[in-house]
Order: sequence, then C-alpha cells, then structure tokens
Amino acid sequence: MRYTITGRNIEITDGLKKAVEEKLHKLGKYFTEDTEAKITLSVQKEAHKIEVTIPTKQGLIRAEEVSEDMYVSIDKVEDIIERQIKKFKNKLVDRKQSGVSFSELFINEEDSDVEEEDEIKIVKTKRFSIKPMDPEEACLQMELLAHDFYVFRNAISDEICVVYKRKDGKYGIIEPEV
Repeated sequence: MRYTITGRNIEITDGLKKAVEEKLHKLGKYFTEDTEAKITLSVQKEAHKIEVTIPTKQGLIRAEEVSEDMYVSIDKVEDIIERQIKKFKNKLVDRKQSGVSFSELFINEEDSDVEEEDEIKIVKTKRFSIKPMDPEEACLQMELLAHDFYVFRNAISDEICVVYKRKDGKYGIIEPEV
C-alpha cells in the first residue's frame, strides 16, 4: 500500500509521518500493493484532524477523526477504517471478480468478527412529491423539518439535488453529474 500524506496548518514531521505509516501499515494486508491511501492531517484551534481516503474500484473507503491530540486521532481512524473494511468484505465475497483493489488473502479469509447487526437493512421507504425550488429554499425546508438533508428539484437546472448540513454548521449541495 502506498501513502500520500499532506498537511493543512501543520508541518508533517518525520515522527507524524512514521506514526501514520505504522498505524495504517496494519491495513496493508487488506489491499494490493498498488492501492494508494490519501491522508490529510490538519489543525484548527485545538482540533487535530486526520482524514483517510482509500479509493477502490467499488468506491471510496473514507474515515476522519478529530481529537485534541493528533496521535490519538491517528489511532482512532485506523480502527474506523478496519471496521469499514470488514463490513465491506461481505459485499466483496458476493462480487469477488470486482474486488481487484483488495488482496486475495483478505477476500478468501474466514471472518467471524463481522457482526450481524452491521449488515445494511433498509427498514423504511418514503415517497414524496418534489416541487422545484432554489437551494436556499431547500435549506429552509430542511431546517423547518429538522432534518440533516433535503431532496429537491433545482428550479434553475431542473435536476434532482440534495442539500445537507455539514458538521461545521454550514450547508452543502449534491448535484448530479450526467
């Protein structure tokens, strides 16, 4: 596994680089050697944040962790990614031929650690009519409903979009790319 480590508002020292590589080296058994992990370390006030993104042919494996100490964040993010990978394994076994980014040893390994409760279960389906509106109105509707996201038809582009509330309290919009 290869690592690309970048820093925002922080200098990547040899000690930090070594800590990240040692922790994430444990994840190497799950991936092929040419898989690249992108790691971003950032500091804002007292928050030390690490973001890890591992692109695979099936999608992204991504985790972020924030704490008061960068080394604690590094420890926690490794656990999060490992849990995600083990959940992801069930899908890979079903579609083994497309599991190119993952090592054969990992795919074929028996796994008793994956808990039944971690399986994805859709328990509710909701249908609603979508009226055209601008993104600001969609944000207002989302706030009125006290939801974290809101699906709407953009009055300008006539596309189905999603607005969502970010962790920093600001808003984001997801627009389809055709």
